[in-house]
Amino acid sequence: MGYVRAEEILPIEVIELIQQYVDGETIYIPRKAAHRQAWGAGTQTRQELLMRNQQIYRDYLAGSRTSELACKYYLSKKSIQRILRKMSGKKMG
Repeated sequence: MGYVRAEEILPIEVIELIQQYVDGETIYIPRKAAHRQAWGAGTQTRQELLMRNQQIYRDYLAGSRTSELACKYYLSKKSIQRILRKMSGKKMG
């Protein structure tokens, strides 16, 4: 997300209208719903987290305790438990 000066892209009438609500403040204008991407769509983060969670589940099935997994993956025990619950309902491929 880049910073763009309003006077470079908006007509003065629009700027004056916006100034009635926010004068000199920085505002965020969200994308139209049709142009929004799902979380992680622009990066590999979603895939990396899935692979990490699958490995956590495999480690658990191999006998690791939740406290050991929490230390190994730098997560809380509650996060590990949540991941294990979620992964136990999925087929691993």
